[in-house]
Formats: sequence, C-alpha cells, structure tokens
Amino acid sequence: MSKLPEANRFLDLSDYGRPAARFIANLIKETSLTPIHVTVAFIISGLIAIYCMLEGHFIFAALFLVLKSILDAADGELARIKATPSYVGRYFDSIADIILNLMFLITIWHITGGSMALLILAFIGIQLQGTLYNYYYVILRNMHNGDTTSRVFEDHAPIALPGETQTAVNWFYWTYNMLYIAFDKTIYYLDKKATSATNFPNWFMTAVSTFGLGFQLLIMGLMLIFHLENYIIPFFLSYSMLIFVFIGIRRYIND
Repeated sequence: MSKLPEANRFLDLSDYGRPAARFIANLIKETSLTPIHVTVAFIISGLIAIYCMLEGHFIFAALFLVLKSILDAADGELARIKATPSYVGRYFDSIADIILNLMFLITIWHITGGSMALLILAFIGIQLQGTLYNYYYVILRNMHNGDTTSRVFEDHAPIALPGETQTAVNWFYWTYNMLYIAFDKTIYYLDKKATSATNFPNWFMTAVSTFGLGFQLLIMGLMLIFHLENYIIPFFLSYSMLIFVFIGIRRYIND
C-alpha cells in the first residue's frame, strides 16, 4: 500500500528497496513477527555493516547498508499489511536511524583518520537533508490524505493507538524529540511557509528524495565499493548545500 494516492506518487530515489520490502512483508505477514522485529533486524544489519567497514570488507558493508534500507522500508510495509499502525514503531524506527547514521559516520571517520569537526558537520548535514525531505513528504501526504502516522509538527506526544500503551508512546516520543528537535526546528524556520504550500510537483519531490536515508546509504555504499571512503564525509558535507537550493525552488514554484 502506498503512502500517497496514485495521482500524487513520485519516483522516490531513496525508496529503491520498496519492492524487496513488500516481498519480505508479504512473506512474513502470517507469522508472529511484528514491525518492531523488522526494525531490530535493520539495526542488526547496520551493525554488521559497521563491522565490515572496520574489517575493510567494503563490498559486504555496502550490501548490508542496502539491506538495512530494505528492512527499514519493510517494517512500515508490514505495519500497513497487518493494519497495525504504531507510534511506538514509528519513533523506534527514527531513533534507530539517527543513532546508526552517527555510528556509520564515526566508523568512516575512524577508518580514514579524518577531521572530527568535519564528522560533526557532515552528521548535521545528513540529518538536515533527511529532515527537509521528510518535512516536504509528510506535508504532501497529509495534504492528499495519504498515510498520516508521521506528523508535520511533533510538538506533543500523540494518543496511543490500539495495541500500544500511552506510557510507551510518551517515552519513545520524548526520546525521538530529544534527538530530532534541533533538526526539525531548523528546517521549519528555514521554510515555514512550506506547510501552506499547495504545489509539490512530482519532479521536485523526486529531486528532493536524493536526501532520503535510503539514497544516502546507497551513495555511502557505492563510495565504499570504489574505495572512496576518504571522500564520504566531505561529500555529504558539501551535498548539504543543496538544502538551500531545494528550499529556493520550493518557494519559487509556490509564489
């Protein structure tokens, strides 16, 4: 099931693993496995990728980064197939993503002996990239009555859905908010008017999808395969400059 009505779907370059994710979700839909189990599986895949980086097995590291992206999509697919939306699952997924992203960059910094300052700036850049993409995507989904588990403004803990406790939702929301609030607020203040925008063309969303986590990990994996590990952190730092380009384009097409 797509997150958007058919007329508003775009080519999501970060979502290349969706067909495999759907296959996995359909394969396990009749089992006792839950979306949380799949999220744990993508955490394990990410940790294996880190181990492979440390050991210099860059091809395997790239494969496990891609597998992580596929499983990252599969947990949501399984939740939709089983009709079990969950705020706990949504926040757990995002918390795992940001921690793994930091660990990936720390690992690359470690094996390349790069600059700590560039590492921190690259991490901030990667998170702002993903936040901008998610910001526009969630606005688009809410505008067209698509999937609404994610919210444009995460300013309070939501009411627990069936099958989860309010205590768990509150705890995961608080953790999520602590990790993401600075990035969310930065992107919001850079483009406040996006929430009232009515035009997010498919070509524009496809371009912004290069900021999606799946595409980021694909780039990282390809650079590892071609032994460009020394350029990964500088690349993501410089690529973050496109944030201002996309915001400028978004404003232009809505004015």
